[in-house]
Amino acid sequence: IKMRLPLALVANVRLLNSGLRIRHSIHNGVIKTSLLSSHNICSRAERKWIKPAGFDTGVKTYNSLTKQKEPLVLAQERIATWYSCGPTVYDHAHLGHACSYVRFDILQRILSRIFEINVIHVMVITDIDDKIIQRSLEQNISPTVLARMHEEEFKRDMQALRVLPPAVYMRVTDNIPQIVAFIKRIIGNGHAYVTSQGNVYFDTQSIGNRYGKLVNLGGIAGELGAQDKRDPRDFALWKASKPHEPHWESPWGQGRPGWHIECSTIASSVFGSQLDIHSGGIDLAFPHHENEIAQSEAYHQCEQWGNYFLHSGHLHLKGSVEKMSKSLKNYVTIKDFLKSYTANEFRLFCLLTRYRSAIDYSDASMNEARSTLSTISAFCHNAQAYMQGHLQCQPTEEGILWERLSATQSSVRKALADDFDTPKTMDAIMSLIHHGNCQLQPATKVDGPRSPAVFGAMLSYVREIMGVFEVDLLDRKEVHDSSGVLNNVVEELVHFRSKVRKFALSVEDQAPQDPHTGSEIQKRHPQPDRVPLLKDCDALRNNLAPLGVHIKGGSKVRR
Repeated sequence: IKMRLPLALVANVRLLNSGLRIRHSIHNGVIKTSLLSSHNICSRAERKWIKPAGFDTGVKTYNSLTKQKEPLVLAQERIATWYSCGPTVYDHAHLGHACSYVRFDILQRILSRIFEINVIHVMVITDIDDKIIQRSLEQNISPTVLARMHEEEFKRDMQALRVLPPAVYMRVTDNIPQIVAFIKRIIGNGHAYVTSQGNVYFDTQSIGNRYGKLVNLGGIAGELGAQDKRDPRDFALWKASKPHEPHWESPWGQGRPGWHIECSTIASSVFGSQLDIHSGGIDLAFPHHENEIAQSEAYHQCEQWGNYFLHSGHLHLKGSVEKMSKSLKNYVTIKDFLKSYTANEFRLFCLLTRYRSAIDYSDASMNEARSTLSTISAFCHNAQAYMQGHLQCQPTEEGILWERLSATQSSVRKALADDFDTPKTMDAIMSLIHHGNCQLQPATKVDGPRSPAVFGAMLSYVREIMGVFEVDLLDRKEVHDSSGVLNNVVEELVHFRSKVRKFALSVEDQAPQDPHTGSEIQKRHPQPDRVPLLKDCDALRNNLAPLGVHIKGGSKVRR
């Protein structure tokens, strides 16, 4: 035996050097050994990022795959395919989530408005996972109801912060058949295995050194809690169901998807084997995005699935090194935040730091954003007043202002092309406003020509750039779309009116009898004390009509 073991190891090494390797797998209790070609084993050199072939946008962006800025090259001219990880909807969204979504919303607006790129954005809603199941048990409601409640709340929060919705939201539970098919193909390609417990795991050893494109995996142990994995780094593609858990049918038994597989499946179902941009918080880089890359490249049998990975920095409470998170119970909900500050102020707060930098949240930092916004708004008001002749000033150095405006326009475009440098952009805008304010000093006696045109150009440009960032300088009233909620409220109102009306028209439990015949007297009119209720029901129907709610036949409603 002592002699055979080294010989067997030598044989395995020879197989590896010849481009083949031994693979042991267990299926239905039977150990199978097979040889796989070396195209599934990748050297460290193959982990290197491959610059995409296509159309250079003129923008450079920090790519987490290379840890440096790279030219943003798109597969199709002026079209960027963009996938982002959405929320796991088991609780309220907090300001840490908002910071990431607002920052990437600003980046997408820059690409579309400044660089004229059509961004096709897809976001997944994780509506089934361990946290959702646990919270639904705690609250004694179904996981589906819990997920839908928080999904709608998330969408309302994003709208309140003026985050553009993606082209489409995709739910995990709406894509189970596609996920099952995706897993089957990964197994078929030799990169996943089924255990006797009905779990399916990705085989990280099957892709060799290609695992670890985003992070240095030294010392990383992998996912906890699983006892039937071959390697600690292997991760679940399919989880066998436990009692009383939601489950779906699969070739491996009843179960539900693992966390990472949902994103690979859904992104591939829309964009195929090539993705321009993938975004998310820096905390998602490992294991989530790392595992997405492994799965997707194993499924598509390609060298590079996602070309650019963009990660936003954490939001910290001032003075804390820990990120804002639900698990640490140090979060502020978006709804509570908007009681004290506006969407404009929060978006400006996000603009004052680089999107991939950590950001400190405090009343002081929010007051800085509020003060900056106030300065911009005051300039716009004064420039407009000057143009209208309501503000009298001494003659301005018009030529200098035109030069400042031109220089600002150039520097802003250059800053935004350099990894979306919004702090440098805001510095340039505030510098332009400072020079404008220096020449908008009120004067009691005016002698000389006026220069309204240059201030009109400056005003238009400041509004334009802040409009790109969706910071509203025109004080338009914020309107929140609550049509879904309103419809439900109207339905409940009409249902309540119907019940009240039915009660008002009903006869007594014991109808009076005719003393001569002994038969019950048929009541043809409502009881006198219920007449006011009927009048109120009619008044409610009449008052709702001008508001677009028409009640027909007692309970039918048309809006």
